[in-house]
Amino acid sequence: MGERSGFLDRGDGERIAWREVDGDGPTVVWLGGFRSDMGGTKAVALAEAAQARGWRFLRFDYYAHGESSGDWNAATIGRWRADSLAVIDQLTDGPLVLVGSSMGGWVASLAALARPERVKALVLIAPAPDFTEALMRPAMSPEALRELELNGVWLQPSEYDAPYAITKRLLDEGRDWLVLDKPVPIRCPVRILQGEADPDVPWAHALALAQAVETDDVVFTLIKAGDHRLSRPQDLERLVATVAEVR
Repeated sequence: MGERSGFLDRGDGERIAWREVDGDGPTVVWLGGFRSDMGGTKAVALAEAAQARGWRFLRFDYYAHGESSGDWNAATIGRWRADSLAVIDQLTDGPLVLVGSSMGGWVASLAALARPERVKALVLIAPAPDFTEALMRPAMSPEALRELELNGVWLQPSEYDAPYAITKRLLDEGRDWLVLDKPVPIRCPVRILQGEADPDVPWAHALALAQAVETDDVVFTLIKAGDHRLSRPQDLERLVATVAEVR
């Protein structure tokens, strides 16, 4: 069983690239991280698991990510949330298991809040809700903040890739989608996989989401020596097993 692929027309000249494995039962939907794409290790591992196990699995690239179109400097959390809802509404039916990594954990939470009748469970890897306000802005130097105010953009060094643009628009618009400032009315099962040695999302930040959701069916797994990506063979096995459990 292979994958089929295509583009979803967003109606504004932009297109979302997607790939799907056909199968039975709830659709597992992958929501990637900030500047990640659907060709990443965890997304590919889930696609392979879906093919082997007969799951229906959908992955896609947000606006200005991967194979999708878009202007990075115009990208916002709200836009990526809207992309996710468009994919869910137009390409799937029935119950969903949303699997979100890092920023994708925030987007998955926002999608679950918007479509509670559809979402059967959440599996979140190093979830970073509110990261623009809670993690990114506080880590910026005074010089970076001044540059952001003066020019509307700052180039963020990255250990994973070349420096990339952080826009004032991204940070300011992110305030419209904060979830950790109040109880989060997510009532489906939630599973969180978090590396203890994650340098990007502190485990206490991920734990705050586990404590904020209203469901009692929450399992928070802290992986000793685990990093942010959680893409080692044992991490991928754990991810697939966790999705299988809630699916």
